[in-house]
Amino acid sequence: MTSRAVHFLAAAAPLMLLLSACGGSVGGAGGGGSEDAGFAFGAAQEEVDAAVADLDPVTLTIQPYAASPDAAAAVAEKSFMEAVEERSGGKISFDVAWGQSIAGYPEVDDALADGRLDIAYTVPVYFVAEYPRLDAYNKLSQYVPAGPLTGEAAIQAQMSEAGWNDPALLEEYSSKGLVPLNPLVTSGNYWTACGSEGTALSDWSGRQIRIGGSVQTPISQSLGASPVSMEYGEAFEALQRSTVDCIFVQGMVAGSTGLLEAAPQVSTLGEERFTGAVTAGHVAGSSFASLPLAYQQIIFDAAGIDWMHGVTSAILGSSADAVADVRAAGGEFTEMDPEAAEAILTTQQEIADQLVADGTVEEDVREGLVESGVRWSERVLELGYEDGGDLAALDEWYEADGVDFRPLTEEAFRAGALAHRPE
Repeated sequence: MTSRAVHFLAAAAPLMLLLSACGGSVGGAGGGGSEDAGFAFGAAQEEVDAAVADLDPVTLTIQPYAASPDAAAAVAEKSFMEAVEERSGGKISFDVAWGQSIAGYPEVDDALADGRLDIAYTVPVYFVAEYPRLDAYNKLSQYVPAGPLTGEAAIQAQMSEAGWNDPALLEEYSSKGLVPLNPLVTSGNYWTACGSEGTALSDWSGRQIRIGGSVQTPISQSLGASPVSMEYGEAFEALQRSTVDCIFVQGMVAGSTGLLEAAPQVSTLGEERFTGAVTAGHVAGSSFASLPLAYQQIIFDAAGIDWMHGVTSAILGSSADAVADVRAAGGEFTEMDPEAAEAILTTQQEIADQLVADGTVEEDVREGLVESGVRWSERVLELGYEDGGDLAALDEWYEADGVDFRPLTEEAFRAGALAHRPE
């Protein structure tokens, strides 16, 4: 087991515990944010300096996805924190709770609401009853091609725009006393990973496959496999012991955990995308409203641009680690057998049709995602982003510090988040 897997298992242990650790104080922050002087989006640094000149410093407690600051996935929060600290002239600083060390995912909403956390990465798709609108977007996340870099960049922009322009989705956060900073976030395209070879429809029959969300139950069944729900922290040992045969896994998770050491036979849908990618949110808690307006604006701007750049980078960097794990374990990346792929794609279409038929989402939501999938995919190419090779060689052609996604994330910010900027 790699150190990444060990760190992950250690971090996953608190997921089912009710922790009582304290944190999240907003030291010295004045109330009445809307009564304070703010600044316009894109303002010169001198204007921001003037807006924060008389404000007291604050320290915010933030809980990232990454298990440690050394993980490839840590670039998301690092990019965000660096941007906030620089824009605020050092007046906003952070206490970082790596590895869900304050609250496991079942408790993140409560920890944000009661002040133990100020900002956190959360996974609402685990809680379908509480986030039905987000779950619907999760099931409609197949309308962007699966390019290893271009596809991940395009779907982040697509879902950022869609989330900010859907009042019903935003209400799922605000009704719980939460402040969405990035309401719809993907952790990367899903892959299937198994301990043994074989992607024909007959190979899937009878396999036990760990699922990551409700949409993967009918997808598993369309293959003749049996879906199994378990925490990621249990999945590594389950794969090692063959109590499950396969797993649906996203690149950021696979690279952060070392899971593919135990399941190195990876299959994809080629240029098509598995649905189910929109799993997460980046959220502030009850303390956000007590911050001065200028601080709220600094945080909001950095979340929409720098954090979104960072999370896209994190997906690519972690996926590259996962590709290296597969190669080291003697596995390979293959495309799903055509008959099996067709079963999956047909099921995904039926799921989307049913969402519209039962009124969970409106037809114009689906049509909008189809249109924006094309539009953002084209815009990614226009901005000069490109795939330097295929997924199986990602670790050989992707340079972790070599791609700046901020030109794209700023465009997505303007298309959605800007209208919700604190003022």
